[in-house]
Amino acid sequence: MKFSIIYEAQMVDTSRENEFQVFQDMVQQVLLAEEVGFDCIWSVEHHCLTQYAHLSAPESFLAFIAGATKRIHVGHGVVCLPFKMNHPIKVAERIATLDILSKGRLHFGVGKGGTEQETGAFGTPLADVTAQVDESMYMIPKMWLDGEYSHTSDLISVPPRPIWPKPYQDPHPPMYMACTREESLHVAGGRGLGALVLGFSGPDEIAKKNAIYRKAFAQRDKAKQVGFRPTEHMAVLCPAIVLDDAEKARRIGFRGQLFFAKSIHYWYGGGTKPVVEDLDAELQLQAVADAKQSFVAKLGEDAIPAARARSAELYNVEHAYGTVDQAIAYVERLEKAGADEILFLVQMGTVPHEASMETIRNIGERLIPHFRAKGR
Repeated sequence: MKFSIIYEAQMVDTSRENEFQVFQDMVQQVLLAEEVGFDCIWSVEHHCLTQYAHLSAPESFLAFIAGATKRIHVGHGVVCLPFKMNHPIKVAERIATLDILSKGRLHFGVGKGGTEQETGAFGTPLADVTAQVDESMYMIPKMWLDGEYSHTSDLISVPPRPIWPKPYQDPHPPMYMACTREESLHVAGGRGLGALVLGFSGPDEIAKKNAIYRKAFAQRDKAKQVGFRPTEHMAVLCPAIVLDDAEKARRIGFRGQLFFAKSIHYWYGGGTKPVVEDLDAELQLQAVADAKQSFVAKLGEDAIPAARARSAELYNVEHAYGTVDQAIAYVERLEKAGADEILFLVQMGTVPHEASMETIRNIGERLIPHFRAKGR
């Protein structure tokens, strides 16, 4: 099993000074992660989502990280593929270049961009996104073949052109797809892509998603394969604050997760600007429960689009918040549910840098060796 960290560059204070500090803190965390044995650093791509995610240029972030490290892998989780956000030629060029410079340490995930706030900034209606993403993910790997590439369709045309460079990994880096709903797990498995399960699911829900994904992968039509490197791999999100003080870890974790939920609901759920008090663990847990009740009530009033109903799982607090032993027990449940990779989410808006660093060290020095000692 692989152990990784995924970043959003989430923050409460959006001043230039604090934004600068958040990015510097992430670099320090990544350097520690490489030192203590993590396998990969993943970056989201989001645009125009104040507080929720300031990682709008993952190609720059991951290139900097690859250059500052020697061993740890870097992953796009994901590149948004609507044409105006990222033209397929530019994606092919950037992915191949970073794969070369990192000496084959790159992982390539694809996805949509989640809100009208994002796609609309580039002049792309949400209704047009799925078709563009589907077409682009098939186009890009073909650009890495020898000879000139050309493409003509109702959506996009590329005249005959040589596309350079070619990736270091032959035929190309492993490819993944962001998956939240059952439908997307069917698509990822059916197209031979790894699944990045980025929701706040607990182990029971992960087991259900794993069964869907594995069946779709096993029964896939090879004519529908995206790229030329089938990748059966399910990576699952795991929010985590792992400290020697379990009460402190739970308090920080619950608060960070509540800020995460409120900040994204601010953009697509009609919520208020996120403000989260610093309470003790039990009171913080009650605050999460109250926020969930309010969110579900808005769903019932049709104040939040039905397509966003799955976001109620953002209020599931069954995650790796606590001591090392508690985190090990939780990760073992994710492993049993079918996870091939754990995507630890540590950097949530209200989480102090010091707590992130202690969490990374505890996972690297104590949790990962527990699994490695058992050959896992």
